[in-house]
Amino acid sequence: MTGDRVTLTVPAKGEYARAVRMTAAALASRTGMTYDEVEDVRMAAEEAFVYAVDSLAEGDEVTVVFEVCGDSMAMRVCLGPMQSDAEGEADRAALATFILDSVCDRYEFTSDEAGVRTLVVEKCAGIADAV
Repeated sequence: MTGDRVTLTVPAKGEYARAVRMTAAALASRTGMTYDEVEDVRMAAEEAFVYAVDSLAEGDEVTVVFEVCGDSMAMRVCLGPMQSDAEGEADRAALATFILDSVCDRYEFTSDEAGVRTLVVEKCAGIADAV
């Protein structure tokens, strides 16, 4: 996706979820999304942020890269390395997957060679209306 890129970096603390949600909503509104689609983006941004905060150590930062292009928007959130608490991680991942299934057109979790995981979320205007 090419277009405008906005990068937001905040401390990995829950109180910064609002900044991420509001940034996501403001950028989504530029794409021509309906009110309901913008709300879906807000929910996806919050879930991705909360999941990242739960995955990172205190003192870390969360970087969210938003890409806006035409009628679509993508968010990329660095989740950091996999935590040692595999059972807790599985529960968090299940909840995140449930929510993201409900509000996103597409999402994926990826990992690099160092084990750093990234969540990519995509939403396009008009997709929900067409289904």
